[in-house]
Amino acid sequence: MVHAPTDNSDPSYERKAVLLLSFGFGLVGLDRWIIAPLAPSIMHDLGISPALINILIAILGMTWGIAAAAMGGLSDRIGRRKVMLPALLVFSLASGLSGLAGDFTSLLLIRGMMGVSEGAFCPVSFAATAEASRPSRIGFNQGLQQSMFALFGLGLGPILATWLLSFTSWRGVFAIVGLPGVALTILLWMVIREPDRRRQESGMTAPRASTREVLKVRNIRLAMVGLLCAMCGIFVISANIPIYLAEYLMLPPMQVGLVTSAIGFGGFIGLWLLPALSDIVGRRVMAILGFAGGAAFASCFSALGAQPTYLFAALFGATACSFGVLSLLTGPVAAESAPAGMLSTASGLIIGVGEIFGGGLALLLAGYIIGTFGIQYMLYLALAGLMLGAVLMSGLDETAPRRRQQVRSVPAG
Repeated sequence: MVHAPTDNSDPSYERKAVLLLSFGFGLVGLDRWIIAPLAPSIMHDLGISPALINILIAILGMTWGIAAAAMGGLSDRIGRRKVMLPALLVFSLASGLSGLAGDFTSLLLIRGMMGVSEGAFCPVSFAATAEASRPSRIGFNQGLQQSMFALFGLGLGPILATWLLSFTSWRGVFAIVGLPGVALTILLWMVIREPDRRRQESGMTAPRASTREVLKVRNIRLAMVGLLCAMCGIFVISANIPIYLAEYLMLPPMQVGLVTSAIGFGGFIGLWLLPALSDIVGRRVMAILGFAGGAAFASCFSALGAQPTYLFAALFGATACSFGVLSLLTGPVAAESAPAGMLSTASGLIIGVGEIFGGGLALLLAGYIIGTFGIQYMLYLALAGLMLGAVLMSGLDETAPRRRQQVRSVPAG
């Protein structure tokens, strides 16, 4: 089954909705990853270990995945606004509350609550972007939206945190980064429309499918496993590269920071570029190329020694391809493959599997590999995930409207 969202074009609404939803997902990235540059201050103040910091990061991913799978379907039943707006407000307030945590347990509970609310916001916002977009621009718009996650969270977040720490504590940083989300909640409340309203305005109705029917769609099942593979590459690399660079390649701190920044900037480019290109050349082709390119760059990275410039280039390429596949599968492929009325359900199921297994269990496996064999061997786990993804994507049905129209226009025989 291949379903493309109906073209109820409203360019003005599309621009406003995509801009606000993109900024919202950027705040998700910022609130999720701001803890990393604040970790040394948090460890010193609360007296906790690096292992507990990893648990604080992992709990958000696990609760995110569970909430994404559950709340995506809920928004298809009760509406986008009723799920998305409270979720945005809650994770923004939870970010501010993080600064009030007095010990590890309270911070863990707050991070878990953030994961639930961010997981609820994620698939619903993707569906809202797809519904606001012209079919020919779904890849471009959803790529733009998802690219903000890497730009804000992994690119600009460390810079912002470092600057804010020059005149406030880590508690103050959490409070400050939570404020924009409250203002954005009000703006989205003023702008975002429900999809049912748009269908009613155009005189159209859409049948509602069940979650079981969503799982019958081959593209959805492939995207779920494919996102697991992409997340395996993204999270294993992102979580362990600084340690790999510092302890295995023995790079000095400044070079470690420079090379690691390739994750954020590569992710920003890939999250936007791959879906945008898929509008032209097709979803299937770009999914295969994204996984294959990520594997090739990851292989090059693992073969390099202490060469910061080449390491940056290889890491930039690997994360650009990996993040690009992530946005392609959770964005256009989910939107165009889902049965009518189930866009958020499909996206939530794909994201849920990827977060829980690729962003959670894969990290546990990486930790075992590192502890048993050495830090350098975690790269082979990331590489294996990306290579498997390339093979799986060969079975993806093409859903890009432009490519499908070109196929239909070719005379038979």
